[in-house]
Amino acid sequence: MTLPTLHLYLAAPRGFCAGVDRAIQIVDMALEKWGPPVYVRHEIVHNKFVVDGLRRKGAIFVDELEQCPDDRPVIFSAHGVPKSVPAAAAKRDMVYVDATCPLVSKVHIEADRHYQAGLQIVMIGHDGHPETIGTMGQLPDGEVLLVETEKDVSDLTVRDPQKLAYVTQTTLSIDDTAAIVSALNERFPAIVGPHKEDICYATTNRQLAVKQIAPQVDALIVVGAPNSSNSKRLVEVASKAGCNYAQLVQRANEIDWRSLKNIRSVGVTAGASAPEVLVNEVVEEFQQRFSVTIQKVETAQENISFKVPKILRQS
Repeated sequence: MTLPTLHLYLAAPRGFCAGVDRAIQIVDMALEKWGPPVYVRHEIVHNKFVVDGLRRKGAIFVDELEQCPDDRPVIFSAHGVPKSVPAAAAKRDMVYVDATCPLVSKVHIEADRHYQAGLQIVMIGHDGHPETIGTMGQLPDGEVLLVETEKDVSDLTVRDPQKLAYVTQTTLSIDDTAAIVSALNERFPAIVGPHKEDICYATTNRQLAVKQIAPQVDALIVVGAPNSSNSKRLVEVASKAGCNYAQLVQRANEIDWRSLKNIRSVGVTAGASAPEVLVNEVVEEFQQRFSVTIQKVETAQENISFKVPKILRQS
């Protein structure tokens, strides 16, 4: 039987970013240094495949610090935590390692700097996302106001419109965030923005690659988790950039083949917390069903890496 032909556009960059690489390495090094079990507060990164792999090695994932014993190490996820969490761990004399992505930590430092300067902070982010909770938890209640949409900006009640600054979650849509920033600047002309863009390089790069591919393909598959903000944004970016059908899948077995019945071209990318092995799995599944020609679409090169915390580098 002759397989139908398919042109597959493979996005680059895709998959793991430096912050995710570092977070996973931190758990691996902690298990090597202290032996299992090592506790991790929340998913270290938003990917079931990664979390399940670390669980098999001896990591125990919990929702709150109260679920961790005093005598075992605990790791805080890459998304960051409120200041109250490491303070509670220190009070219990726990060994803890903070795996917060340095680019998220940059936003924390920025928010604190604005607060020290007497400014109230507006955070552009998603309500309930761990990164948003962590960033807002760096400062006292009421000092960080959350907005998710342009309408939220118009409804905002601030202490002093002349003393405001804004920060953003690192994994947002570039275009959506730009619209909200524009609304903030229009309503509060004195508002202070970040010294450097808060949306991280990896989020930006993956979105730009999707924008280039989307108009050329009949469908686009994003490999990532349903609770991964940057993965969900890739689906949205693809749709807005002209792709008729974009689907988020965790594994190849989740692909909705009925929706791809008559396609002749497809794009494949992955969110920043999805490992390359899962991208390969998706590509191989297409190769089982089609006669595939693969074209790599590279819009940027990434060579960033972050050091692990000193406590793990000490013998």
